[in-house]
Amino acid sequence: MTDDTQQDWLGLFAPEAGVHKAPPLANADGVVYERSPRARRYRLMLRRDGTAVAVIPSRGSLREAERFVEQHTAWLERARERQKRRPRSAEFWFPGTHVLWRGAMTEIRAAPDFAGAGKPQVCLAADVFRVPTLDRDLRPALEAQFARRARIELPARTWELAALAGLEVRQVTVRNQRSRWGSCSATGTISLNWRLVQTPEAVRDYIIHHELMHLKEMNHSGRFWARVEEVCPGWRDAETWLKRNGSLLGL
Repeated sequence: MTDDTQQDWLGLFAPEAGVHKAPPLANADGVVYERSPRARRYRLMLRRDGTAVAVIPSRGSLREAERFVEQHTAWLERARERQKRRPRSAEFWFPGTHVLWRGAMTEIRAAPDFAGAGKPQVCLAADVFRVPTLDRDLRPALEAQFARRARIELPARTWELAALAGLEVRQVTVRNQRSRWGSCSATGTISLNWRLVQTPEAVRDYIIHHELMHLKEMNHSGRFWARVEEVCPGWRDAETWLKRNGSLLGL
């Protein structure tokens, strides 16, 4: 298996419908073993949180999975090294810190309080946010406001793209996922990560298109990717952006 093949199996876009994973079978040498009734073969994944997961197909065995992991130890070491080198967002945010906003690294700048409300405010490009103070970590306050904007913008955009695709969506939720950008249920509910408001519009739309296409193909088959290609021809560029920059968003 190539590095690229393994990177494609991060499991970040897997639909939730019909997936009932058993508890991890073991945790040895830093690898979690999970059995999946939908898996057709053994797989080794490195999640964004650094967890290595070996997937066991329904008729597979823990012993064979351990042998599979042993055979691909070199790949896992390389993947971990790549993950360590990925760019990370600053842990604490203050005026002058650069953060990812609307797809670009943007400086947090203190701004005058024209409204006279007594609370300081900061600018990220043309967007203004009120914050409790300027001399303490701004990250909690700013991320809370990012999430509030996401709960307005992401559902609206999802309904718009669904209408253009002629698809019926039952519900759109915005959540604080730590290991995936979105998911889709068989009942027509799409869940999106609020951090998508920090990505470029093309990347945001790709994730929405991706989940919408799961309403037609609840899998990652060739038919599924053909449908994604129809509605989002630039999906490969979006995937590349996510792999290169997702760590700036804590994923």
